[in-house]
Amino acid sequence: MARILLKTTIAPHPDDWAIGRFSLLKAELESAGHSVTAHDRIEDAAGNDPDFAALAEGRWDQLWLFAVDVTGALSADDSHAIRRFLARPGAGALLTRDHQDMGSCLLNLGLVGRAHNFHSQNPEADAERQCRDDVVTNYLDWPNYHSGANGDFQAIEALEPHHPLLAGGVTRLPAHPHEGAVSVPTGAEAFARVVARGRSRVTGRPFNLVVALDHHLEDGAEVGRVVAEATFHRFADANWDPSWGCPSFVTEAPGTGYADTPEALAEARAYVRNIANWLAA
Repeated sequence: MARILLKTTIAPHPDDWAIGRFSLLKAELESAGHSVTAHDRIEDAAGNDPDFAALAEGRWDQLWLFAVDVTGALSADDSHAIRRFLARPGAGALLTRDHQDMGSCLLNLGLVGRAHNFHSQNPEADAERQCRDDVVTNYLDWPNYHSGANGDFQAIEALEPHHPLLAGGVTRLPAHPHEGAVSVPTGAEAFARVVARGRSRVTGRPFNLVVALDHHLEDGAEVGRVVAEATFHRFADANWDPSWGCPSFVTEAPGTGYADTPEALAEARAYVRNIANWLAA
């Protein structure tokens, strides 16, 4: 089983999306037999995070990075360490963010980071998509695809051929009022693909939920498998069970989808296990 680092890009904070808000994910991975370490961002005197240096030296097999900052949190040394880590045999990463420019520091990670599309940098190529989808939370700009309320699930479109990330009959995943955007980056067409799409409950527009990037060469070095996820809310406690609470700045009312249909949550749990398994292959 894998040694997994769950990591946010913000310092510990009781009223933000700090790592403690991913405790159900941690428990699920541990129940599958993985060794899981969960840390928020820490910085040394030079402004670098020692966890990433340890990652590059082989302390962990997988990085699940929740880019929940809007500050460009990854330093140049952090980014270099993550890229060194991905060049290690058996290494893999889940990279996820949310709406607008949240987590745009992922663009510092080379081609795999460019699987994420933001507002101010690396927007979706289709100019018609560069507009607001969620018009309810009107202080957030695009990309902000509305797949449902926190605590609800969404039916997904699995693209053929079905990917191992959706093994075990995964047809529903956690919803969120304003998801980010992911796509296959230019130059990655030979080894990257869209795994699943959702559909906006506001506009009816389909949008990508997850992109899988397989082993490939970049700048002469092999890069391990990477999953690019449109929103970290796919993995947050508040999205699996709203009774766990969320930061005070969240204004949208939660849904009751998982409370009303608890068997749907088994698919979210299966998806998490599938990610860990696929990254390890």
